[in-house]
Amino acid sequence: MTADVAPGFDPDAVLAELDAGRRRAAVPDGAAPGGWRTDPDVKSAILARFRDRALATWDLGGALRFADRVGLPVKELLDGPEADAAARAGRPWRIVPGGTSVRAGVYLGPGVVVMPPSFINVGAWVGEETMVDSHVLVGSCAQIGARVHLSAGVTIGGVLEPAGARPVIVEDGVFVGAGCSLLEGVLVGAGAVIGAGTVLTGTSRVYDLVRGRVLAGTRDAPLAVPPGSVVVPGTRAVAGGFAAEHGLAMSVALLVKDRDAGTDARVALEDALR
Repeated sequence: MTADVAPGFDPDAVLAELDAGRRRAAVPDGAAPGGWRTDPDVKSAILARFRDRALATWDLGGALRFADRVGLPVKELLDGPEADAAARAGRPWRIVPGGTSVRAGVYLGPGVVVMPPSFINVGAWVGEETMVDSHVLVGSCAQIGARVHLSAGVTIGGVLEPAGARPVIVEDGVFVGAGCSLLEGVLVGAGAVIGAGTVLTGTSRVYDLVRGRVLAGTRDAPLAVPPGSVVVPGTRAVAGGFAAEHGLAMSVALLVKDRDAGTDARVALEDALR
């Protein structure tokens, strides 16, 4: 949290635009690396809010009482232009009771469902008809597309510094299985399926068994999982005599197939649950 706010820069206005969906921490841009362009001012605005160490309390009734930085309140879920738009579309949000927290500066598209307990951090974008299942963390500035399913126990990493770093991006129609972790700016292409328990970081390698190649990310160009891929956890042997003696292996990610009708049937979510 080192950068000073430039003269004339209004963090409150940026956070209001994030909350209403008029601005995003990253936006699709075919000319940008990976097809996404980041907005550093979004992170600068969030960091400016964190620098204000004054505390405020929110009493939401019963045991739901919170104390946090004054500049990072809970999101207003009952009214405002974003909520009104969802209601007019006939797809209001469902934030199921039981301990979920959504910070201001989060955009929720029409028809989003959040199961308890979950936490969605400031700057995140969650597209329409997405299901956020129980015990899910959506980190700061993460971009979650439309009709995504984040299964129980999924961790989507957040990022605030450096300001130009790409957040984790999960494009439209992705299924993320239970217990997965997507971290350090990983990009998951549209329609991909990430099998339960898979861990992907920005510098992970994915071994593509279909095309015989290795997909690798770096700190400057984080891993991108191709659209429509089916990725599951696997192992590979560790080199060396000691490893061979003890039968040691390390975990890796395997791209085992491209998504097909059979995959669609296995990961389909009943409309009644949304």
